[in-house]
Amino acid sequence: QVQLVESGGGLVQTGGSLRLSCAASGRAFSSYTMGWFRQAPGKEREFVAAINWGSGMSTYYTASVKGRFTISRDNAKNAVYLQMNSLKPEDTAAYYCAAKIGGYSGTNSRYDYWGQGTQVTVSS
Repeated sequence: QVQLVESGGGLVQTGGSLRLSCAASGRAFSSYTMGWFRQAPGKEREFVAAINWGSGMSTYYTASVKGRFTISRDNAKNAVYLQMNSLKPEDTAAYYCAAKIGGYSGTNSRYDYWGQGTQVTVSS
């Protein structure tokens, strides 16, 4: 069982930056693939980024955030981060941290545990 708590959301102007954090509790955090998803009002939840477990810790991004967002994890602190730079109004959404057993997936139904979400609002 894993509990996830996100933080770091807020209001920022276009072109600004935010760093989201996700604190995980429970055992074997390092064995989980961690992902970030987002959901804007009236839209479906979409994949943003993921980072594999294990020594390789491969990262994956949706096309719209590549080069602007960076996902990272600190297994010693049971934490995963999403550094968001060059933010755009279309990045406005509730951002969710998620964990899954096994390797990468960009499908939200494949994730086993979810946080409560943190709101990111980018003003134009």
